[in-house]
Amino acid sequence: MSAYVAVHLVAAAALVLTPFHRSAASGPVTVDVAGSAVDLLTTAIVHSEEPTPTGMIQKSTQTVELTGGLTGRVLYHVTSVFDFVNGTLVNTGEQVYSGTIAGSAPVLIHDDQFRFEVNLVTGQERGQVYLFKHLAGPKVRCQLDITGTGMNAEGNPTSTYTGKCTFRGD
Repeated sequence: MSAYVAVHLVAAAALVLTPFHRSAASGPVTVDVAGSAVDLLTTAIVHSEEPTPTGMIQKSTQTVELTGGLTGRVLYHVTSVFDFVNGTLVNTGEQVYSGTIAGSAPVLIHDDQFRFEVNLVTGQERGQVYLFKHLAGPKVRCQLDITGTGMNAEGNPTSTYTGKCTFRGD
């Protein structure tokens, strides 16, 4: 291995291992984030189920555990619209993320725009998350793309996420 390659490998490792810190005087800083998530569906609290002509609408409270660039938990109130005729599920609602981003101090961020679409026949899941409303901790906004990866041994949906988080300079 050349010295050039070794120096860049060490520098890359330092970027991954060094927690994100920013000066209060600096401007906005955007970081790329990626990781995995487990939706703890088996511990969901179902508040209501209403039949529809093609399925049902379910309202529940659920928790998601995130690892990777975002390390923490999401608590969300989800409205799930099941359409069994067309084999679809759409989840929307409100969620709050509590945790760290790229090693930052703990944050609390709200999202009322998320949307997940699931093909009930194939199991394919895709979604977007918009953690834009600052509640506590460093002022940051995150936009994430979610891709379902299946189920774990406990029967909980798993996924990966990628996106960008921007720490504001104020």
